[in-house]
Amino acid sequence: MQRQGSIGGSAAIRVRATGGVLLVAHLALVAWLMLRPLDVPWVTPPNLRPLAGVRADLALGWPHAVRPLGEGLGLLAPLGVLLPMAHGRLAVSPLASLLRTAAAGALISLGIALLQTGVPGRVVDVDSLLLNTAGVVLAHLAVVPAGRAWLRRWEARQPGAAGPVLTVQEELSQGRTPTIPRVGIAP
Repeated sequence: MQRQGSIGGSAAIRVRATGGVLLVAHLALVAWLMLRPLDVPWVTPPNLRPLAGVRADLALGWPHAVRPLGEGLGLLAPLGVLLPMAHGRLAVSPLASLLRTAAAGALISLGIALLQTGVPGRVVDVDSLLLNTAGVVLAHLAVVPAGRAWLRRWEARQPGAAGPVLTVQEELSQGRTPTIPRVGIAP
């Protein structure tokens, strides 16, 4: 019998292990890119007004706005796929998975923004937090539901498929609670 929600087998272990390794590698790359000191002659002031930087980029025109907006969306976007992959479950609510992944992406982006405050040449930008989270959500919506559906169909077609996942009762009835003779109940 399998516990509810877990996907057993060596394929599931390989997917989780691959997801975990890729997740750590991606986070190391992001940390290296975003936490390096910059050697710049001047630093822009921190942007604490939501979407002010996005509006400024769009005011330059689409050809000039594509690169900074694409960088903001693409920096943490792989987390939208790697976090559910490392989690490794096929039978999960799509909305819960999206919310969990978006929250994790937002927290990681916030952590990077907070760590950047101590790095020379880096300043806090609220728009990077919003764009990074939007990138995680878009990548999750684009890949994860279709990927999980494909994996469920593939698992069902495998010879010797276990069929539906069986649940294990957590608390089996074991009868009355044993009592020790000559010991009374406390007042």
